[in-house]
Amino acid sequence: MNRHYARVIAFQALYEADFRGKIDNAPDYYSRQIRKISSPDKEEGENEEFGLNLVKKSAQNYLNLDKKIEEVAKDWPINQVAIVDRNILRLSICELENFDTPPKVVINEAIEVAKTFGSETSSKFINGVLGTVYRESTKFNKEE
Repeated sequence: MNRHYARVIAFQALYEADFRGKIDNAPDYYSRQIRKISSPDKEEGENEEFGLNLVKKSAQNYLNLDKKIEEVAKDWPINQVAIVDRNILRLSICELENFDTPPKVVINEAIEVAKTFGSETSSKFINGVLGTVYRESTKFNKEE
């Protein structure tokens, strides 16, 4: 499994947990999905672990992540952000802040997930919010 697929499964797990109102169960939902597709390939194991860590950190910190989303998207209270968009943003902001993934990769991956699972306007919304979060972060490099 590549990292993109691990992110997709992480998104689906967080989405399911949010939909059910049981955000703490997101890592269990992720593990359930992984068991359905797992293989003994070492690279897959590393990416599976990456996805699990991403889901765990996102679920543990979802209130702080939601606060950041609301700070950037001032016209959108978190309960009015589409559930798909909200969970893509949670995962992506978490990855931007806590993982060594290059920011452009995080943003591009989020846009691709939004194009697959979101509405017609999701990818633009995701891009705008993540671009602002990135520019306001310590990882921002004006010369890029």
